[in-house]
Amino acid sequence: MEMKKRALVSVSDKAGVVDFCKELVACGFEIISTGGTAKALTDAGLKVIGISEITGFPECLDGRVKTLHPNVHAGLLAMRSNPEHMAQLEKLNINTIDIVCVNLYPFKATLAKGADFAECIENIDIGGPTMIRAAAKNYQDVAVIVDPKDYAKVIDELKNGGVTLETKKYLQYKVFAHTAVYDSLISNYLASQLGIEYPDSVTFAYEKAQEMRYGENPQQTAVFYKEEFDRAGSLPTAKQLWGKELSYNNINDANGALELLKEFGSTPAVVACKHANPCGVGTGKDIYEAYMRAYTSDPVSVFGGILAINGEVDEATATEINKIFIEIVMAPSYSEKALEILEQKKNIRLLQIENISARREKTAKDMKKVYGGLLVQQYDETLLKDEDMGLFSRRASVEEITTPSGGKRKSYGVGVVTDRMPTKEEIEAMMFAWKVVKHTKSNAIVIGKEGRTTGIGMGQTNRIWAAQQAIAHAGEEAKGSVMASDAFFPFPDCVEECVKAGITAIVNPGGSIRDELSVEACNAAGIAMVFVGDRHFKH
Repeated sequence: MEMKKRALVSVSDKAGVVDFCKELVACGFEIISTGGTAKALTDAGLKVIGISEITGFPECLDGRVKTLHPNVHAGLLAMRSNPEHMAQLEKLNINTIDIVCVNLYPFKATLAKGADFAECIENIDIGGPTMIRAAAKNYQDVAVIVDPKDYAKVIDELKNGGVTLETKKYLQYKVFAHTAVYDSLISNYLASQLGIEYPDSVTFAYEKAQEMRYGENPQQTAVFYKEEFDRAGSLPTAKQLWGKELSYNNINDANGALELLKEFGSTPAVVACKHANPCGVGTGKDIYEAYMRAYTSDPVSVFGGILAINGEVDEATATEINKIFIEIVMAPSYSEKALEILEQKKNIRLLQIENISARREKTAKDMKKVYGGLLVQQYDETLLKDEDMGLFSRRASVEEITTPSGGKRKSYGVGVVTDRMPTKEEIEAMMFAWKVVKHTKSNAIVIGKEGRTTGIGMGQTNRIWAAQQAIAHAGEEAKGSVMASDAFFPFPDCVEECVKAGITAIVNPGGSIRDELSVEACNAAGIAMVFVGDRHFKH
């Protein structure tokens, strides 16, 4: 039996497939095809062998069964170098298949359009993955193409003596990468349908978004991957309007700025970030005022930093931004004049992110890689234990607890724990500072007033150092500011620093066994203190 050169072609993505098959025919191949692909090729004037002619069995069950047949898979899996394999094909009158061109049912696109469960299940491919995996297993004899971008390379090599072993190995790799992503999308979808938040085993599908010159440091290689589905208001959805490519550190720092910006919703806000920590944050009646407040918070640290802005950048704001060196500006839009001004600087990067204030999807997870493992958790979406600001203006409950040694101590609920209630202005300032401290690396202290930060202390190994750092940064601006702490005060020393600096109100989670000491220190100094219940560690 003389083996004919044959290619099996069955694709959901038909881009370029007609021209590819014309080239295959010119190289002496017969084309086997199925369903819609066969029709598209026939309509283009190509001679096609229907899959039923190969299997001797009609497609059935609405096309669910068509290629799952020994006449197909024996032709794919027979090792040409094995005489017994070839003798069996001869005896069974089965022809080899030398090229497989298959891409799978559009499960990802079906999910993306919000299809119901039944439609999603119907778009799980069975025969396709089986064929391409079989072909890839027999890589030395079969070239298998799952990506239209590889058509040209395969044709070029066919015209020059045949597909090389190196290329076949590359195509083999692409098959198993393709099916791994496909299966991960399916398994994660099914887990979500069952409400399984943390499966016993998990896989994630990401695709390469950008090669990078280097990583965190020049001696490290790096690449940026994005999730298979776009998340509204995220960096992978950004459109770069100006400037050179983003670096590893740019992306990491910019993400920190974006996460904090989302806390302010539609209130005009500007976040200045450095090394993934906020260095200046401002809100105002408009973006210009918010920027000026953010800038004056820490003009030294803002230099060379990243700006996240939740409104259109106008001419006045762009003029002020251009007075210093800024690495990146992210905003939902820019006026034409603002772009003209900002593009005068060669080294600035301008990103447009639609829906920049969009909150995270509830299914999204916060992940941190550790050597040999992966930490996965919910994002910290809660700001306050109570959903509204009412706890800032009500008295906290107080309970007297007997300690193991027989002594007594006070345990406080959420609300105001001091004799003095905070003023309206202090409540607004505490809410503002609380949003910022949530996104500042622990141990973290933020002080601020009048819609702006005045001092930030972050990443310290004890809370008093963070407080002292924030107060030192604020200088005279500390007077009349409020303080937010990401966790409780285990000692009254932070309160004592507040007294010296002229800080008038403090917000923290509460929950220390020594809370009473800090409350007493506040009462002695006339400082208002509020416990909100939830801490916001960020490591």
